[in-house]
Amino acid sequence: MGGLGSDAAIEASDIVIMTDQPTKIVKAIDISKRTKTIVWENIIFALIVKGICLILGALGIAGMWEAVFADVGVTLLAVMNALRLQTLT
Repeated sequence: MGGLGSDAAIEASDIVIMTDQPTKIVKAIDISKRTKTIVWENIIFALIVKGICLILGALGIAGMWEAVFADVGVTLLAVMNALRLQTLT
């Protein structure tokens, strides 16, 4: 397709293999599956912690600062959990 066609194909594609090794498709699929798993772990963990904090706040046990610390803590744990993907590349 030439230079212009290659650029258009790269822009339109979801994934681009820059080498002549089609076996890297398997690695890309493995990384995507692990990414999806970690995303769901982070979402479920965040919802559980926020739900607990909401219930404790409604009962008068937890205040605003506990909610802030819970939110920041969940964010930090989600980032650390997502860093596990760095070992795959």
